[in-house]
Amino acid sequence: MVGLGALAQHEHQHEQPTQGLKLIEKVEAQPLLSQALRIGEALNYIGNALPAHATKRLQELKDLPYNTQTVKAIQEILDPFCLAEVEINPEARVKVGAGPAKPELIQEGWKSYLVKVNNQAHVVTRLAAGSPNASPLFYTSTFSHRMLPKNKLTQGQLDNSFLQIAIYRDRPLQQNLSGLELEYVVLQLYTRSKGKREAQIGFNVGQGTQDIAFRNTVNILFDIKPAVKMIFDVKDEDNTPTIASFIITDNIERFGRTKERTETPWRLPWRDWEPVRMNKPLDTIARINKLSGIYPLPARRLAMTDQYPDFNFQPQVYRSSGEYVYLSPGTYDVVYTRGPEYLQQYQKITIPANKDSITVNFRLKRWVNMSKLGWYSADHHIHAAGCSHYESPEEGVKPLDMFRQIKGEDLNLGSNLTWGPSWYYQKQYFTGKDNPLSDKNNVLRYDIEVSGFPSSHAGHICLLNLKEDDYPNTKVIEDWPTWTLPVLQWAKKQGGITAYAHSGWGLEPITPTSAIPNYVMPKLDGIGANEYVVTVTHGAVDYYSLGDTPVPWELNMWYHTLNCGFRTRIGGETDFPCISDERVGLTRSYAKLKDGVTFASFMDCLKRGANYVSNGFAHLIDYKVNNLEAGEKNSELSVTANSTLNITVKAAAMLNAVQDETGKYIASRTPEQIPYWNIERARIGTSRNVYVELIVNGESVEKQQIAADGKWQDMKFNYKMAKSSWVAIRINSSAHTNPIFVIVDGKPIVDQKSAAWCRDAVDQCWKTKSPAIKKEELEAAKAAYDFARKTYEAMIIK
Repeated sequence: MVGLGALAQHEHQHEQPTQGLKLIEKVEAQPLLSQALRIGEALNYIGNALPAHATKRLQELKDLPYNTQTVKAIQEILDPFCLAEVEINPEARVKVGAGPAKPELIQEGWKSYLVKVNNQAHVVTRLAAGSPNASPLFYTSTFSHRMLPKNKLTQGQLDNSFLQIAIYRDRPLQQNLSGLELEYVVLQLYTRSKGKREAQIGFNVGQGTQDIAFRNTVNILFDIKPAVKMIFDVKDEDNTPTIASFIITDNIERFGRTKERTETPWRLPWRDWEPVRMNKPLDTIARINKLSGIYPLPARRLAMTDQYPDFNFQPQVYRSSGEYVYLSPGTYDVVYTRGPEYLQQYQKITIPANKDSITVNFRLKRWVNMSKLGWYSADHHIHAAGCSHYESPEEGVKPLDMFRQIKGEDLNLGSNLTWGPSWYYQKQYFTGKDNPLSDKNNVLRYDIEVSGFPSSHAGHICLLNLKEDDYPNTKVIEDWPTWTLPVLQWAKKQGGITAYAHSGWGLEPITPTSAIPNYVMPKLDGIGANEYVVTVTHGAVDYYSLGDTPVPWELNMWYHTLNCGFRTRIGGETDFPCISDERVGLTRSYAKLKDGVTFASFMDCLKRGANYVSNGFAHLIDYKVNNLEAGEKNSELSVTANSTLNITVKAAAMLNAVQDETGKYIASRTPEQIPYWNIERARIGTSRNVYVELIVNGESVEKQQIAADGKWQDMKFNYKMAKSSWVAIRINSSAHTNPIFVIVDGKPIVDQKSAAWCRDAVDQCWKTKSPAIKKEELEAAKAAYDFARKTYEAMIIK
């Protein structure tokens, strides 16, 4: 039998004459035959059908008398395919012996065997399989500052863990044993190794059911045949070699929707649209972006030791032209792309059984090329440790591993922020300069997110462009301040660029509403831009993060502070792999760079507001008011009262011409449900159009439709300006420009209602945050909060 990943018409080739398996006679023929027929159906479904002669014999038994000869015949047919036999004695103790099947596996492929179960205790629980050779290759982050000693994995442990084991429990089979005296179970095995490997495989029907003296395990020496090396020939539109993202599947669901998917200690190889914890019924999720049979198997990926550092929590791998994967012979579907500016393409490939290697060509296609227009993308918030990353065998991943992600998503700048998890290990990569891997098109820079620190309760903060990564007079994280203003001021003093991360967390309105703007008080009980309402009055915040929390929560706070005359710009972030581990650059900033791709140029644009935020599927460039472009001359325009503004912007967006099931699902969700920034939320009904909105002081005052067909549209708005206001352009949940500040007759931008809202928000913030501020810092914090109160009160009086 070839490994799963091969063509479904391939049959078992490891059939051996029955040797030594006990003939079970005291079992009723009818239920045994029924189960045997379902075993055949299951093997066929997962791509490892029984040989034709075995299937024929089973089918013939249906029309013969059901008697002891039927029972014997079934065992004669199925026993040769058994890798092991399990005996459950009347006390429910489990004993395991070797079966007659030839122990062969194939590198980077699945192989299925049968296990014969003599259930003398008639138990109806699960039969579980396990092996020390199938132990996890990693421990996911515990968010500790250092690796927990108990999680340390040695190289020997990694070398000895070469197997993945799973019992097939989905339809037409059952999750538990039936209680019948005899039945068969399908055991699935996968490995990335080749050559000879010995595995110890054991079975049990619950804790404490293993027999004594190691009789519940069997040691089997496998002969693992080598796979075929598939070499990638990847070319960009201009025919230059490049790197791209590839999802390789055989579309065989080997695990089903069972409890095993959440009980196993490793990440199993599927991906639903969203985590189960988001409380969406499983049958709905199953139809949305569900992937089956992913290669290389995510659970067996280990960036630290693999030839190419593929992440175990992603379905995709990134490969440059000339790089490769190993695949067992068979047919596969490949989905490939390179970030949101590229079209997603599909290709079916066949891996032959008679070759050592093959080369497969992939040609990328764009729907837009922003760099040719002078606009370059950045994600200011990604991580190499914590969340979905592993803590062991290494404390997060290396710079090269993150750089491949950046290049694979066509992201020009990735700000890799070291934070609480594995802080002491990852901070070795901070230099205050670009990482040496950076090139003319892609920059990797290490900076800090102050998260997992004493001030985290008041809001996580992103600190970019730092020269020093240790707060003065501190030796450990616990010595840092317990509120955010001192940290922001320390960063700015050394030339840092500051922002709050995942702004919307904690800004959920106390009374639910999705209106933008709204005047409901936020809870201010989270880790987003909570203390921002205070620190913005101190001039301590340069930009405001968008893109990874509910849009109304993000925008409402930012809009209100803009209405108070503050000029905080925006930047796009993903918080990879925490809020999303799908890919870096899920939301990004696009900046108009005049001097090429440099970190300094990005930081300059971020501070000036010469950028916009986008999920990559909607774009708003060359935004101007009366010919003043955003980011120029401090983005400030002076006019007289009742002047008519001439507002222009070039807009483009990309939607599927026909809304598919995934699109309908996303569009049906509330703004508070993931995915937060997605172009499907902007789709007008089921058309291919989206609205481009003119925003004045947070209100949508005019909107025009464009077709989201990838073509650029020159948009024009006219608006009579009665009072000083900020003006921006927005495509719902997809793209947002920075504001241009229009000053009428020299008067400041002040909205008293917004000022009152902010003033009350300061009180709410003090109520929720002050209990966690150290006693010795309370006096300074109170003074800073009082300053914010007086600032907003002065606006209300005016």
